[in-house]
Amino acid sequence: MQHHIDNKIFHIEVLTPKQNSQKLDADLETFAEKYTKVVDAGYIVCITDNPMGLLSFQATEVIPELELPVEPEQLVIHLNTFHTKEHLDEILTSAADMGAKYLLTLSGDGSERLPKLTPEMLGIDCNTVTSVELLQYIHKAYPNTFSCGVAFNPYEPEEHEVERLKRKLDAGAEYIITQPVIGEDPLVAGLKQYGVPVIVDAWMSKKLHLLSECVGYEIPEDTPYDPIDNLGKLQADGALEFAVVEEYVITERDMFLALIGELGRIYCVPKRLTKEQGGFWFTEKLEPKKKMPKHDIFDVGVKQLGSFRSNG
Repeated sequence: MQHHIDNKIFHIEVLTPKQNSQKLDADLETFAEKYTKVVDAGYIVCITDNPMGLLSFQATEVIPELELPVEPEQLVIHLNTFHTKEHLDEILTSAADMGAKYLLTLSGDGSERLPKLTPEMLGIDCNTVTSVELLQYIHKAYPNTFSCGVAFNPYEPEEHEVERLKRKLDAGAEYIITQPVIGEDPLVAGLKQYGVPVIVDAWMSKKLHLLSECVGYEIPEDTPYDPIDNLGKLQADGALEFAVVEEYVITERDMFLALIGELGRIYCVPKRLTKEQGGFWFTEKLEPKKKMPKHDIFDVGVKQLGSFRSNG
């Protein structure tokens, strides 16, 4: 994980299709396209585990089914406690067989449809199974197989969250990924004292109200928020080792230019550059081409008429 930080490699979350999808083939195709783009760009694809308690296919099901390549340094699989013991072992065994290296262990989002690990299932003596007990089980049942990380939520009461983090580190956590951070946060800045890699999640959607459940209070839908400005502040404050950037689409030219300016520490794979253009693309063009002069897009590069690829 330190390699990711040293080279400023972004982590990008990708969701697997929901199990009740009415268009599963199309959803699988979309997943494969996103997975491939992230890996080809040299970034790390992070695959969620039943996000928001919605039953979804596992990374260990979808990746082999679609015959997608597994690069151990470019894959992080999320794993939470809402599984049966049998299913948990199936996931871990498949992940090991695939060559996966990184796991992000979480207590997770539950629902009435999802089973929950119990202390009896894991053969341990405790009141309930959290990410701490999940970590302990993985290290015991699959020794020297995975590098496991944990989450940190700066919006929880400080004393409680720090105590939980220390228990996670004592259980063998090797890196930390924060919840989305808005502006300077002294708790996040203080995580460096623990001597493990820290990945700061930068919220890159203008819809700040979607963070209401995470922060523990209601954020009005009309709350103004500039994700590019927030990203710049995180970097300026030195809190951002690198960001877990949520998926979003840039449609405004000014926002695109601002993003290029703020990502001063971006890690770019040379093969993504083109011989003809002195800039770089984040992804493919998704909407119909729009003819417009390109001379005002980049400070350097070939000045020619063409389509401005603003999606990314």
